[in-house]
Amino acid sequence: MKIVIPGGTGQIGTVLHRALTAAGHEVVIISRHQGVHWDGRTLGPWADEINGADVVINLAGRSVSCRYTAENLQQMMRSRIDSARVVGEAIAKAETPPKVWLQMSTATIYAHRFDAANDEATGVIGGREKDVPGYWAYSVEIAKRWEAELNAAVTPQTRKVAMRAAIVMSPDRGGAFDYLSWLARLGLGGAVAGGRQYVSWIHDDDFVRAVAMLIREPVEGAVNLAAPNPLPQREFMRELRRAWRRPVGLPATAWMAEVGAFAIRSDTELLLKSRRVVPGKLTRAGFEFHFPNWREAAQNLAERRR
Repeated sequence: MKIVIPGGTGQIGTVLHRALTAAGHEVVIISRHQGVHWDGRTLGPWADEINGADVVINLAGRSVSCRYTAENLQQMMRSRIDSARVVGEAIAKAETPPKVWLQMSTATIYAHRFDAANDEATGVIGGREKDVPGYWAYSVEIAKRWEAELNAAVTPQTRKVAMRAAIVMSPDRGGAFDYLSWLARLGLGGAVAGGRQYVSWIHDDDFVRAVAMLIREPVEGAVNLAAPNPLPQREFMRELRRAWRRPVGLPATAWMAEVGAFAIRSDTELLLKSRRVVPGKLTRAGFEFHFPNWREAAQNLAERRR
């Protein structure tokens, strides 16, 4: 197949490009700095790549690994809305539109909660939770409007899927697993603010296989891309330390996490929001996870990194 990936230069794009190319597909990257050029906002020659393509996987959007200032949050919003809108326009104008449009979304769309897991059918979408910073609601609004652009696009010949992805864990440098492993190896990978908050994740092998299934099977709408067994952050880090043979990890309070996040120009929402997300649609469609549990996933990723 010919698969076009707008915004495919980040970690997830790298994972998909590597796997899809190895499987024999033609992969075209569209970005501001590599591959076919676009500005992420307006139609241009890049849209010719979508005409006649089999699949579009839109990953474009400003990285969430930053301080959540008003300006950065606005850039996150604009980059996601604009890119989804213009991809929809390109598909709508194509003489031979792709059969499938997979649009990146995020598990952050669900509420911060500890009591029950969020699947696509019964999950609670965002809202203003108690005892959390008000700007967390803005992150949910970004996700909602991101998906709204997908739903609003008039593409009757193209099946559309919003991929509500949890953290994709791969051994590549610069990703979440790389950073968390660095903390674990330093002895800093303990519980943060008590560690009750749930971590939802997916192994890169399962992520690639899930994407392949979404291309192949007639699934549509919002789909959670997450392993079936999210776990509290304190247990998540305990298993990661086990994979790196580090028995001890110093805990951190919420204010200590804030200082650390400031130092690395990131935000504590990524550490403190409880993302308890499970893959309802994937499971019902018959998808079988190679890595449903974090212990085996962490061990595999650490071995590959070594």
